[in-house]
Amino acid sequence: MINDAAYWISFAHAKKIKTFRLNELVHTIYLQNRIGLREFYEMDEKDWKSLFSLTNNEIQSILETKRELANNAFLAEDLFNQGYELMPIISHDYPIRLRKNLTINNKIFAPSVIYIKGDKQIFQEKFIAIVGSRNATEKSLSFTDVVVKNATKEYKVIVSGFAKGVDRKALDSSLINLGRSIIVLPQGIMTFTGYQLYYKDIVGGNVLVCSTFHPKSPWSVECAMARNPIIYALADEIYVAESSEKGGTWSGAIDGLRKGRIIYVRRSNKDEKNANNILIQKGALPVDFDGNEIVIPSNQISNQALFVKEPKENEHLEDKIKKILYEKESQTSRQIQNELQLDWLLKKLTKYLHTLSFIEINKNKNKNIYSLKRNQKNFFD
Repeated sequence: MINDAAYWISFAHAKKIKTFRLNELVHTIYLQNRIGLREFYEMDEKDWKSLFSLTNNEIQSILETKRELANNAFLAEDLFNQGYELMPIISHDYPIRLRKNLTINNKIFAPSVIYIKGDKQIFQEKFIAIVGSRNATEKSLSFTDVVVKNATKEYKVIVSGFAKGVDRKALDSSLINLGRSIIVLPQGIMTFTGYQLYYKDIVGGNVLVCSTFHPKSPWSVECAMARNPIIYALADEIYVAESSEKGGTWSGAIDGLRKGRIIYVRRSNKDEKNANNILIQKGALPVDFDGNEIVIPSNQISNQALFVKEPKENEHLEDKIKKILYEKESQTSRQIQNELQLDWLLKKLTKYLHTLSFIEINKNKNKNIYSLKRNQKNFFD
């Protein structure tokens, strides 16, 4: 795999080709045609079109990556010399749960390549994710510490995103309690500056650092948001210490619930200003301060949350609808409602969809089918 590293780096970060499409091509290249990426790149455009059904836009994108092969060969050499590893999706070491949890409607959205530093055998263990706000309260941080202590006693690996607050608390608590952790970076693996701080734990096999971004990508908000689904997908159990009604923790939990994942959320007291109880109303399972699941009688759940959740949740509704139509291509209003998990009547949502200028509406058997207009297709590219 070392000899093919430059090809994997180029291929995995092809612009304007969706992740699931890249994975489809990997399947066709390796399993159907029984060749490798090196042979794939040596083919001409006619072969790409005939053997792999590449569109003209996809061909142009692959040609762009082909021009980066020389630079990526030097990059790959630097990676291996500095002790990093590259793990393609076809590798036997690739985490099975990540691929499974990011497969939706038979499309694999798991990253085509993972970059790591540390003991990759950690991927074979059971994982628990504890997520929460950067500005978490002491109560939430104490909850994180308790859950981590219990998890390390059961030899579970803690997965976190190295953000301030709950993430960093989970990592440090794990190491204090002689546990093991995975750091999922919101940046490229070569731009991370925390190696010296955790050097002994990385060398000792207690910390694995991983990234799904180009090795030299800097930290960015976009990377931080894209990293969150990786944290959730790696975990066997997911605990939310504290969440607001927007941001990475909230969107990650909502996305997890939409995908049928079990999300445990610390039940908050009446005097706390967070959205924990709203997540519980949306289907997350409440837990006490020790992380034990509890049953809340319906008459004890405050109705106030029902009145405060809608305005903030729908603050970026247009962008959410754009993303759904980008990923799903075309949807009915009912399907959009299910994807959004929106507390609107279908009639209200349908009326709202007809006001959006970026939507194209077509009829199919007396049903309205909504899709993005052509000039909106590059919204998420």
